[in-house]
Amino acid sequence: MKQIKTIDSLDAHVTVPGSKSVTHRYLIMAALAEGRSWLHNGLWCDDTRYTAKALERFGAQIKHSPKAIEVIGTGGVLNSPSEPIYLENAGTSMRLLTAVACLSQGPSVLVGNERLHTRPIEELLVALQPLGGVVESLQERGYPPVRIQGSGIRGGSTTVNASRSSQFVSAILLVAPYASQPTEINVQGLVSKPYVDVTLEGMSKFGAKAHWLDGNNLRVEAPGRYQAGHYDVEGDCSSASYFWVAAAITGGKVMTQNILPDSRQGDLAFLEILCQMGCRAEWHDHGVTVFGGELRSIEVDMKNMPDMVPTLAVAAAFAQGTTAITNVGHLRIKESDRLRAIAEGLEKMNVQVEEEEDRLTIRGGNPRGALIASHNDHRIAMSFAVAGLVAEGVFIDNETCVTKSFPQFWEIFEQLYH
Repeated sequence: MKQIKTIDSLDAHVTVPGSKSVTHRYLIMAALAEGRSWLHNGLWCDDTRYTAKALERFGAQIKHSPKAIEVIGTGGVLNSPSEPIYLENAGTSMRLLTAVACLSQGPSVLVGNERLHTRPIEELLVALQPLGGVVESLQERGYPPVRIQGSGIRGGSTTVNASRSSQFVSAILLVAPYASQPTEINVQGLVSKPYVDVTLEGMSKFGAKAHWLDGNNLRVEAPGRYQAGHYDVEGDCSSASYFWVAAAITGGKVMTQNILPDSRQGDLAFLEILCQMGCRAEWHDHGVTVFGGELRSIEVDMKNMPDMVPTLAVAAAFAQGTTAITNVGHLRIKESDRLRAIAEGLEKMNVQVEEEEDRLTIRGGNPRGALIASHNDHRIAMSFAVAGLVAEGVFIDNETCVTKSFPQFWEIFEQLYH
């Protein structure tokens, strides 16, 4: 259990780690490339380690050091793991690696913990089959664990229902250059579109040819290959958001280094939301400074920024008026049922909140301290930790769950007090 200390005045400068989303994708592309790659500023956390360990089972060689993650790729020729690959609760790893395993030379089984086995994957399994993927759920249909036959993919055309996760689309994109013919993907109901754009940008940097044909259709040229080399991983906007909201609710300022103004990460747009609520953002050569102000409520569709919803909810709790956060039903299948976890935490802090199937309505006020259940969800733990900078008496249980995405969070959080 972690007790959060309040802060009188906030004027801090922090460096955020590399993007988790980008690191997952770069690890996979480097592992499929032929030769040696270096991923500079790559994030080494629980989730990316599960991806790296799995890729090693498929034949890649991966070494982490403080300077870079070094990857010796397979050239797209993957081994068949003799034992099931365990991914704990790494949903991104499960979905992306299910597609990667289709390229192996034999069967693979991907498993996780109890929570991961409740997180859907059926849409991806259905979409892989027209492309030649031989995949199936081993227990409850449409959920992990999954078995992948590993006979390669031929390409062609498929349709993906992406209304519950954009990762179903990114998974197919990442392996499509290694198909025997080009792949066209019809995307339906896409949530979190910026994550698909992050995938496309990474593929372009690694030398693959993939692009949107129109608003709903993608094309990947094949056969193709990723190119080994040196690649920089930009800072993680999701990780930076906790420090942006720290500035917002305290009325202070925080400079976050290693954030790019032209980033494809959808969570960068969270800055615009905070500015609409009363903050101010100022860009510098190496990052952005957020200045807090008197916060006002907002109504906002967060379909494309689901990871920002817990952070926004905390800001809304300290804002004047009633904030409506809409189009976020897909948060119920994250590391926790995030809408329930957010509502529960805010209610404990004496904040009025209405939880519906796909929205939250939060009446701002004067939150008080409480013991917050993290539900073993890193984003719940980090978001409510920020609330404790203002509300005296906040405690976070199972605070070590932040290692899933941000192992240095508590160390950097302490820098706010200096």
